[in-house]
This record gives sequence, C-alpha cells and structure tokens, in this order.
Amino acid sequence: MNATTRNYLPVRPEWLASATEQALESDLPIVDAHHHFYERPGWTYLLDDYTGDLHSGHNIRASVYMQALSRYRTVGPDALRPVGETEFVIATTAATVAGEPEVAKGIVGYADLRQGAAVRDVLEAHIEAGHGRFRGVRHLTTWDADPSLANPLTAAPKGLLLDPQYRAGVSELATVGLSYDAWLFFPQLPELFHLAKANPDTTVIVNHCGGVVRIGQYRDKQAEVFDLWSRDMRELARLPNVHVKLGGLGMRINGFGFEQGERPPSSIELAETWKPWMFTCIEAFGAERCMFESNFPVDKGSYPYSNGWNAFKRLTAQASPAERDALFRGTASAVYRLDART
Repeated sequence: MNATTRNYLPVRPEWLASATEQALESDLPIVDAHHHFYERPGWTYLLDDYTGDLHSGHNIRASVYMQALSRYRTVGPDALRPVGETEFVIATTAATVAGEPEVAKGIVGYADLRQGAAVRDVLEAHIEAGHGRFRGVRHLTTWDADPSLANPLTAAPKGLLLDPQYRAGVSELATVGLSYDAWLFFPQLPELFHLAKANPDTTVIVNHCGGVVRIGQYRDKQAEVFDLWSRDMRELARLPNVHVKLGGLGMRINGFGFEQGERPPSSIELAETWKPWMFTCIEAFGAERCMFESNFPVDKGSYPYSNGWNAFKRLTAQASPAERDALFRGTASAVYRLDART
C-alpha cells in the first residue's frame, strides 16, 4: 500500500463478494448522505464504481457528494483550484437517467476557510459551478497528539476550530446559504460546540458519528472513549443548528476490526457493533437531526454496501415510520435542500 492509501483499509472485491447480502426492505426510499469519488495513486472510485454499489438492491433515490480532493483545477489562483472538484462532479453526473438515482444531487466542496471573509469569492465560484447543486463546505480539522491517526493528506493544525481567521471563514457560509460539514476526532467536539454556538445561523453537520477513534493512544481506553464521546455529543445536541451523520464506522481509526474476519461482517454483526454509538446519537439529536451515510468508498474496506444499509434497517426496525423516513431520507433532503432549485 502506498503513502496515499496507507491510512485507509484496502478494498478487496473478492472478500466483499463472499458475504454480500440481498437487500432488506428494498422499497424503502434512501438518500445516501455522504460518499466520495476518489482518483488517487493506487485507488480510483468514480461514478461507475459508485453506481455499481448503488445497484445492490436498496432503493437509493439520491446522494450527497462529499469533497475528496478530486480533480482540482491545475491552473489559476490557488484559492479557486478546489472549484475544479465541483465542476468535475457536475460534468460527471449531468446525464441522470429517469428512474436512476440522482447521484450528487447535493454537492459539498472544499474552500480554505482560513481566508476569513476573503473566502466569499471561492464560495460564490463553487455556487456558480454547481448549477444549483452546491450546498456546503467541508474543511477538515482532524488533529490529535498521536500523529498516526490523521491522514497526511488532510491533517490539520492543532486548534484550527478555535482560530479566529478560520471562524471568520465559517461565518461567511450562512451569508450565501451554505452549510458546514465537520470532520474531526472526538476530543475536538468541545471546540466544535463553541464554533457552532457562535454561528447559530449556520447549519453544522457532524460527520461519521462525531469522529470515533479507538486505535493508537486510545486503543486501551475504549470505555473512556465512549464516555467522553457520548458526553460531548449530547452537549452538541443542545444546539439546534447541529446535525449528525450516522455512518463512517468502517474506517481504520474506528478500530472495530471488521476487516480481520475471514468473511465480511453480516448486517446483524454491524448493527450490534454500531448500536451503542448510533442509538446515542439518535437519542440525543432526534431522528429529525440524524441521517444515514455510506461513506463509500472509505468504509468499503470493512463491508459491502448492501450489508451497511441492511444494518441501518435492522437498527431502526422498532422506530416509527416517520423516524425511519427522517433517518433514511428526510433529514438529508432537508439539511442539504435537495428539493430546492437553487
């Protein structure tokens, strides 16, 4: 595995195929709230790859594309180069076929929020390039004292969420109707609380259940990790502008070891493992502020696409129809304004 991909679990197609499940409740409408297109040395995952996963039997109606450092512009001002990713996604997904999932119906891109108020020009460029589909920005803030945890491609400096210039950039998002996706590690949740509280008009979406880390310096502190994480997630839930994505628990940093089995985990195994984390989020935020995500292709190193959605369905088997609709479709549609024309 090269330096670019060593921070991810490798995708093994034959291993995944050995235990791919048929879809449960194949009529249930779903919006996949978080996926990527990757084009990196040793790892390519583009529209055809994602479409192949979508055709696993689940009723995926639409998706939200999440920034992934793909296809930046190679010329022009540095600040505007990330707009190339939005242009690429629009061009790639322009020809939606009737009856097929609306891939990247909402798009979240990257802008360097450390520019402060000057980031406004980049935001407006993304909006123009997005043809009515650009919905928000994610500027990764992952930092930990254990350097083995962060991906070198996306590692951030310590305290970025508290940096005045970064916070000035975040403040620009609401002025142009954009949301803020937050990817961080769980010890940084209190910093996110202060950022979100200072920007009550900005919709904040916490990625991947709030950055669960159970490897490295946290490997032997799993009970402590859960207690600290759950306390800080419940504190975040006090802020009505904060939402959370349920998923992203198939990553290397989560330390659940799904990739170590002779065969991929079943949806029953996934649901049992995820239950304490996801139920805590749902109880704290309510279904109307939670949304399921695939986080593919990153989570594809741990389980097949179909098994993941089956696990979400098993987890919510006792929920009301309204709660399930919010979790699988409604919250993502509302937060990312997927039915809006602009």
